[in-house]
Amino acid sequence: MYYRSESQSCYSSSVHGGASAADSMDRVVRLASGSAVVIFSMSTCCMCHAVKRLFFGMGVNPTVYELDQDPRGKEIESSLTRLLGGGSAVPVVFIGGKLIGAMDRVMASHINGTLVPLLKDAGALWL
Repeated sequence: MYYRSESQSCYSSSVHGGASAADSMDRVVRLASGSAVVIFSMSTCCMCHAVKRLFFGMGVNPTVYELDQDPRGKEIESSLTRLLGGGSAVPVVFIGGKLIGAMDRVMASHINGTLVPLLKDAGALWL
């Protein structure tokens, strides 16, 4: 499994000490487009675990951002909630930089056969 802690490199300090909603949304967009498959997760969330297992089981190696282990995870979670139009903010999956959605959308795509072509188009799956 490959997990990346956002605090390692991509955060810049805000001049005013806090990030605005636009800065936080920009950060989400930047992170989401950094890898073929990106999952925003919470390490203690069973649904997050299930979606990660789905991708790993398919042979996909997603970049996973564990928001509960990130100092700015709450800001990212708020931005994800806005992107999804409310409700639970995790897990959230991006493929090829495009928002796929939460667990229900990922599973629906898997069941109806559209997930594998998305993964192939993004370069995350070759078979």
